[in-house]
Parts: sequence; C-alpha cells; structure tokens
Amino acid sequence: MNSRSWRKISAISAALIGALVFGIHVVEGRVQVDWPSIALLETASAAEGSGAADAMPRGRTPAAIVNGEYPASYFPNTEILGADEMRITALGTGMPNQTKKAVSISYFVELGNGDKLLFDIGSGAMGNLFSLRPDFSKIDKVFASHLHVDHVGDFMGLHIGSWLSGRYTPIHFYGPSGATPELGSKTFIAGMKQAYAWDIATRSGALPDAGGQIEVHEFNYLQEDEIVYQENGVTVRSWPAIHSLDGAVSFSLEWNGLKYVFGGDTFPNKWYMKFAAGADVASHECFLPPKALAAYFGWDLAQATYVSTRIHTEPQAFGKVMSTLKPRLAVGYHSVQSPENNAAIMDGVRAVYDGPLAIARDLMVINVSKKTIKVRMATVDEYVLPPDVTPAYVKAPRTDQKSPSEAVLKGKWDGYTPPPMPKRGQ
Repeated sequence: MNSRSWRKISAISAALIGALVFGIHVVEGRVQVDWPSIALLETASAAEGSGAADAMPRGRTPAAIVNGEYPASYFPNTEILGADEMRITALGTGMPNQTKKAVSISYFVELGNGDKLLFDIGSGAMGNLFSLRPDFSKIDKVFASHLHVDHVGDFMGLHIGSWLSGRYTPIHFYGPSGATPELGSKTFIAGMKQAYAWDIATRSGALPDAGGQIEVHEFNYLQEDEIVYQENGVTVRSWPAIHSLDGAVSFSLEWNGLKYVFGGDTFPNKWYMKFAAGADVASHECFLPPKALAAYFGWDLAQATYVSTRIHTEPQAFGKVMSTLKPRLAVGYHSVQSPENNAAIMDGVRAVYDGPLAIARDLMVINVSKKTIKVRMATVDEYVLPPDVTPAYVKAPRTDQKSPSEAVLKGKWDGYTPPPMPKRGQ
C-alpha cells in the first residue's frame, strides 16, 4: 500500500474519531453514541484534498475537518484541505521597512485540487512561508502585482530556498510589463539571475538541474480582466492598478465557483470595482491614514497625504470600495500594526463600511468554501526544521557537483583529511 493510501485511511479515521467525539451525548444519565453512517464515510473521503497528497513532515498526520468545525488556531500540516476548499494565508502584510511581526506583502493560496499559488513575495515573506513547512515541490508559481521590493524582494530567497527544499522543476514568474522594457518583469528576472549567477552555478548539479531554472511570463499591464494563467480548472486574470508608475496590476483567482481577488498596491480604480465584483474574498490595501503615516515615517503632512491618498488607499477609501463591492469577506493589508495605528485604520473603515472585515496580520489564515469562511491565525514553530522532500526530488536529474579551481584547491590544509565519499544514492 502506498503512502497516499495510508494517508487517505488516516484522514478517514481522523474524521470518524472526530465524529465519535462530537457524537457522544449524555441522556438521562446514560451515554449514547451516534455511530458514523455511510454518508459520513463518504464525507470524510470527499474531504481528502491537497493535504493528503502533499509531502507531510515526519510526525504529522493531517485530519479532515468535519462539519465545518475548525480549531481556533491553524497548526500547519494538521488539517486536510477539503476538495472544494480554498486556504489563503497572509505571509506578509506590512511595509518595505519590515518588522519581525509584519514583513512585506505576500499571500499564499492553496486549493483543494492540490494547486498552490503565491501572490507577491515581498521581503521577509519567505521566512513565514518556510514556517508552514509546505510541500515545496508544488510551489512553483508567483504572480507579481508590481516590482517594488516589498512585493518581489524575496523572490531570490524563494527561488533558492524552495530549490533546496523540494522543488525540482522550474519556477514560473507571472508579472506585468512596464512602460518601457527595462521596467518590465523580463528585465527584472534577467537582472536577478545575473545578480546571483554565482549562487545558481554553485548549486546546479548538487541540486536538481531543472529547479534552478526560471520561466518568465510577462503580460501587458494594460490588459483588462484578461487571462494570465489557466490550468487544472484554475483561472488567474489581471487588470491595471494605479500606483507609483505604470506597470502595477491586480489579480483575480477563480476556481471551483470561488473567487479570490488580490489588489496589490493601488488607488481605488474603476477596474477593481468592475472585475472584483462577486469576490468571496476581496483583498485590497488599507494604508495608514495621513496623520498616522506622517508620525510613523517622520514625514510632513503633505508628503504623507500624497502617499496615503494618491498612490495608496487610505482606510476610508478602502471602506467605500468594500461597501460598494460587498464581498463575503473584505481583507485590508499593507499597514503598520500597532494599537494606535490599528485604531486609526478601523475608525476610518468602519465610518463607511459595516460588512465582514479582516485587517490582515502576518500568518492570518482564511479557509473559504461555498458555505463557510473561517478566519484565524496560524501557530508555527519559529525554529522549524526544513520540510521533507519527495522521492521525485531525490531522483530528479543532477549533473556533476561543482568544484573550485586547482589554484584554490592547492590551498587545502594538510592537517585534515575528509572521510571517503560514499557512492551517490547511498
């Protein structure tokens, strides 16, 4: 029996155990047990989604969620994502000058069909992604809203870190063009590869060869609700955003009758209002209001007002956007978390919007199905070990390992002799 079969049995067993726990009642002093029915068995089996197929860390056996009863906290790799469910994790929600608890922008989306997608990968986000111990063999798609460092600054870390941690196929970067070619995604990735060419060259051979490759999919930033990616029942579309320069976009992801919208950085615009309609979860930046921003950065009020209300979206504007769209859940982000700042943000939003709302923090988790939206926080180990790799990663083709030149190797100290090299594969 293969590992997938064992995991499926474990998932069903866990679901049944959960049903037994919830099915115990005390009636007139006697214990009654509601034994699971065939329908429950079918429900538990159907709940087996991407989690059962993922490479799990040793010691983790994920369980199915039964009857929509989620734990108060999300513990990574303990829950099977339902086959019809989406999980959105905010990896980064802060500013370019990141803090330990608020790194730069990134959202990690997992789907019940096994697909995993990243929307932006800002500076510091890789650490939070790594803390989830995901199956990196499946994390090979990044959708960039624009090329600010706080939105793409950890791409280098993702490329190398995921290559070390289980990804053995090329990584795909979906990003907008710019007003000129040098401001577009192709130039960005070419420059990144050139900047750390030594790193890629030294790891190629020791790691799977294909994992070192980057495939760029640049699209026209002016396209309106056009398809950027479509595969396996998943459709990602883009439309223009209004930010510092031309070249910023927003995205929508549609799958299984669910819709997630990632706004990126933007001033409120007609495209978002049109193409984000019908979103189950609509994320849109909710920046600091001018006075709070001025105090945070030490700016004068004129500069803070320009940044907050001309190239970003201040809280009251965010609230107006969401009061018009009416998503099942509005998610605000791109703010600095502190008691006084949070109060200023909430005051602005709630002055004009009274609907379902989450002001995102790093490692906030949102489970979405057609019936339920559950918002909670992930609990992670700050000293977590690397995730386990798949057999396919171990067997993936590798060329010979690299070595320094003879001129450098002559510098070896003769006071130490390393142990003999075992044969590859031992």
